This record gives sequence, C-alpha cells and structure tokens, in this order.
Amino acid sequence: MIDILNEYWKAYLFSDGTRWSGLVVTLWLLAISVAIGFVMAIPLAVARVSSNKWVSRPVWLYTYVFRGTPLYVQLLLIYTGIYSLSFVRSTSLLDAFFRDGMHCAILAFALNTCAYTTEIFAGAIRATAHGEVEAARAYGMSKFTQFRRIILPSALRRALPGYSNEVILMLHCTSVAFTATVPDLLKVARDVNSATYQSFEAFGLAALLYLTVSFALVWAFRQAERRWLAFQRPLGK
Repeated sequence: MIDILNEYWKAYLFSDGTRWSGLVVTLWLLAISVAIGFVMAIPLAVARVSSNKWVSRPVWLYTYVFRGTPLYVQLLLIYTGIYSLSFVRSTSLLDAFFRDGMHCAILAFALNTCAYTTEIFAGAIRATAHGEVEAARAYGMSKFTQFRRIILPSALRRALPGYSNEVILMLHCTSVAFTATVPDLLKVARDVNSATYQSFEAFGLAALLYLTVSFALVWAFRQAERRWLAFQRPLGK
C-alpha cells in the first residue's frame, strides 16, 4: 500500500503526468453532468406534471427509457453506437464531439441523471400543498408566476432528500466512464492493478476516495436540508 501511494498518489488524485486523471476527473464528471441534468430537469419536471398529454407524454417516454436501461449500455450506445453511424462521421461537428470519450461520458451521465431528477422534481411538484396554490391564485398570480415564486421553490426544497441520493448514486455511476477511455478514478485503479498486481490495494484506495467524497456530499446536503427544510422539524420544548 505504501509503495502504491508513493508512486501513484498523483494519478489517483489529479494527474498521471500527461493529463488530468483520478479524483479530479471523477469530480469534474459528477459536477458537470449533475449541473446539466439539474438545469434540464426543472422545465422537464414542469412538463411532466402538465395535464396536456402532448407535453407530458414525451417527457414520460424519455424518463422511462433512461430509467429503464442501464447507464453502462447508454454510455456504450453513445460512445460506440452513435459514432458508428455514417452521417455522424461525415459531419465534422458531430464527428469531433462523439470521437471524444469525455464528451460522450458527460452526455450519457447528464441524460441519465436528468431523467431521474425530472421524476424526483415532478413528484415534489405534485406533492405541493393545494393551499399554497390556492393562495397564489387568490393573489392573482399567473400560472408562470405561481411556478416561479411558489410551486418550484417549495418543491425544490422538499426534493432535497431524494435529490441528494441521486447525486451520490451519480458519483458511483461515474465509475463506468473508463469504458469511454476517460481516465477517472476507477481507470487509474485498473491501471495500477495491471502494473502492480496488487488488486486489494489498488481498488481499495479508489474505494476510500469514493467513500470520502460520498461522506462530503452527505454532509453538504444535510447542511442544506437543515437550512431549507427547517420548517419541517418539530419545535423543541
């Protein structure tokens, strides 16, 4: 273990000497995919709860497909499947995008987490107290203003516990990025194992780093819940 740390700690944390690798790549994949998924999920969640089937059904189909198939398969389809199409290779912009493993990994992760986040937010919107909506109508708010000022802020706060689980699961899902030749934490651990044949130590270090980041995310979300869900806590005596 000490020998591996002395020789490969930089690769595990931030660089293998030629490019970014390890933990910093894993955190980048997590941050950018979760950010894109979050931004996309808000309007999709609003569409998901719409009474208009022409609006809600396409969103339902999207979330059903991406929640019903493994992320690993989605990544393979995007990284190898789409690039095998002739029109993709013949279009310079598409060719440059889908030839890069990092681009494909981010796209797959963002679409996947967006599907789960959309359903989490849609459930929170449906659970909005009817009295809040009636009060907004009584003030003469338009439908758009109701969502902007009442429904969405309330729903996003109540969705925090479920959303925190999705972010942590997304951290774990980034471990499949090595399939697209992305030098993430698991890719470094696999390379170290191939070089040293010390499987327990190589993958054990990766597990400890994943565990540390998971604890940090849990702590951050608990702090957010204490602040934005304080109204749900029982009053102390």
